[in-house]
Amino acid sequence: MQLGIAGRVALVTGASKGIGFAVARGLAAEGVRVAMSARNEDTLASAVEAIRLAGGEAYGEPADVARPEQIEALFDRVRRRQGDPEILVVNAGGPPPGVPSALGEADWAYGYELTLMSAVRLARAALPAMRERHWGRIINITSLSVKEPLLTLTLSSAYRAAVTGFSKTLAKEVAADGVTVNGVGPGYTATERLDELFADEEARETLLETIPAQRFGTPDEVAAVVVFLASQQAAYITGQTVFPDGGVMGAVH
Repeated sequence: MQLGIAGRVALVTGASKGIGFAVARGLAAEGVRVAMSARNEDTLASAVEAIRLAGGEAYGEPADVARPEQIEALFDRVRRRQGDPEILVVNAGGPPPGVPSALGEADWAYGYELTLMSAVRLARAALPAMRERHWGRIINITSLSVKEPLLTLTLSSAYRAAVTGFSKTLAKEVAADGVTVNGVGPGYTATERLDELFADEEARETLLETIPAQRFGTPDEVAAVVVFLASQQAAYITGQTVFPDGGVMGAVH
């Protein structure tokens, strides 16, 4: 299938590893010119080089999306280098884990900036040019926790649900402008984050029993959904959240 996005400009945050890297690689494989952003300059540089070696067009722009001034500077640099992003993929590292009673004011404040406000600010920066050209794609990476909150991931569950609400309302506002806004809520995916949260082998085996597919997903499987939502063929899909989760949501609802 020709996705109709070759030559488009994309910005992918949290792109140095895991799902963000897989998304950047998937878009580059479709001929998209990808600006990749992440906090760690070294891992970002390695990720960019891997995509370039595979024949993709990508470059790195370090930034911490929890800091509003860095989002503004990030967009300024991307615009100067290759123009306004036409595809925006908002992906940020998960906020600190913890049950509700274990979290303090500082934890909630950080999760708010990292998870919710990064999505709001990135969209606000990208939208004027998207609306002007009457074409744009905003895709927020969330989690299956937006439907089924996870006890030990309180901040992620709360703020990613807020991102989903923001996405759905924004989608209604800009749909007539040719801009789509969607979410992708990965299930349990084989990333470093999963390894950190479920380091114990017994806990991983218990977790696998809850997944109808009986395996963890791969970053590339999540990326495939994101790339399709960025495509021309997905122009009539907006305000939705797609869950590549191996059947977990189907099992619980």
